[in-house]
Amino acid sequence: MREPSAVFVQAGPSDRLTTTVRTGTTWSGAGVEVGWSDGAIHVTAATVTRVAVRWSERLPSDALILGDAWERSYGDLQWRHQQPERLLPWYFLAHDPRTGATTGAGVDVQPNAFCSWTVDADGFTLWLDLRNGGGPTQLNWRTLTAANVRWFQDAGTPWQTLNAAVASMSTRLPARPEPAPVVGANNWYYAYGENFDEKAVLTDAATIVELADGHPVKPFSVVDDGWYPGGIASGGPWDVGTPGVFDDMAGTAAAITAIGARPGLWFRPLLTREPGPWASPGPHDKPGRALDPSYPEVLELVRADLRRFKDWGFELVKHDFSTYDVFGRFGPAMGSRLTSDGWQLHDPTRTTAEIVLVFYREIRAAAEDVVLIGCNTVGHLAAGLVDVQRTGDDTSGRDWERTRKMGVNTLAFRLPQHNRFFTVDADCVPCTPQTPWELNQRFLELVARSGTALFLSIDPTARAERSDRALSDGIRLALSGGDASGIEPLDWLVNTTPNAWRTGTESIHYDWSRPWGADPTAT
Repeated sequence: MREPSAVFVQAGPSDRLTTTVRTGTTWSGAGVEVGWSDGAIHVTAATVTRVAVRWSERLPSDALILGDAWERSYGDLQWRHQQPERLLPWYFLAHDPRTGATTGAGVDVQPNAFCSWTVDADGFTLWLDLRNGGGPTQLNWRTLTAANVRWFQDAGTPWQTLNAAVASMSTRLPARPEPAPVVGANNWYYAYGENFDEKAVLTDAATIVELADGHPVKPFSVVDDGWYPGGIASGGPWDVGTPGVFDDMAGTAAAITAIGARPGLWFRPLLTREPGPWASPGPHDKPGRALDPSYPEVLELVRADLRRFKDWGFELVKHDFSTYDVFGRFGPAMGSRLTSDGWQLHDPTRTTAEIVLVFYREIRAAAEDVVLIGCNTVGHLAAGLVDVQRTGDDTSGRDWERTRKMGVNTLAFRLPQHNRFFTVDADCVPCTPQTPWELNQRFLELVARSGTALFLSIDPTARAERSDRALSDGIRLALSGGDASGIEPLDWLVNTTPNAWRTGTESIHYDWSRPWGADPTAT
């Protein structure tokens, strides 16, 4: 393990970074002590905001650099030349185009800090965000293991190196049982949470069962947002369905099961419809309604929700929006600051990362054997605590450009996380009148080949013999685990939505563009 060249600390919110003094493997300054032990970084302080750990090791000037994302990706993952201020969450790779070697560094999953890297001409820096909300954490001289650093050596190709890197960052996780394929129906991209009822949900279940055509692995059928009172994304309590529409959620789950699918349910655990006593003081578009997960009472509410869903008979639960409800920002707006300054969670003695980790662990424990999907969850913290992770922002049943930009990009650049951190979910394949089926079909084929989660939003009005045949083929391939040899993007060094792919010895080309190319005005 290469020891740091220098360490800098920021204790209070208005303090500047302070250069520390080294004594052996400890760096001290501004009342903060940072220890290094075989890659583990330990921080002891009364209060602390940030720690910056620097390695002065020059990289090739023409190196291509790749990083990850805080939560979902937003069509923005890519190899890029050095950009010193570019934030690289969790890990980075540097590819030397002259020698072909790829190396890098990262941190183990489930760290106690939000960790990111920057790379410049003179070296690279690991930034440990140790704040609580938008202010310093009051460690009160507790010693916190903030992160465990991993070094990545060249494994042959950039793709092989990223796969090896992801595997190394997850070695501390318990052995994962062989995951069953996750395939199912989800109506979000044709209903968008509006004007659907139990009859529509059961039609979706019957459709996915019909298209699975007797496959021995049962598909899921997910009741997404819109099943509860208050309107879409409005929050809990999560104890009843919409009166007159979903009067008996246990009955709905039983009916899905009787059709031959496995019932799933969406919820937003950290938002309520009315302000309450355990609200977060952080920034939010619904002030007073976001719950603060550092309250024990909030965790008990969430545990009770999971127990209720399980008692109703749901075999899959998708928990959504929690990163936004904690930080008041989605991934691209989080940047290096994560959230607004000047506020803190109820318990200021733990870092936000520690609090989020406990929140995920409580959900995992309460869910027991229910399949958990994390959406808008922090992938590096959720690894090992969700079964499936939505790794990219929403695809679309209205605008193909979103599916191309979000779905293809996240599948290409986060596929190595599949079956190491969790089952990767690149989001739904739509089959809707508003989107071109020939392009949706290509995305369907690629996701099915990959063996990652495959969810489909099939508008009943868009079904046709040609699309049904392709849907059935894709669903059955995905239920069988995809192509045995997996898939690999071949042009990902130069293309954010790769067109060239390999499976086994076969090379495949996918054209993702409309006749006019990619529309830059699309959302």
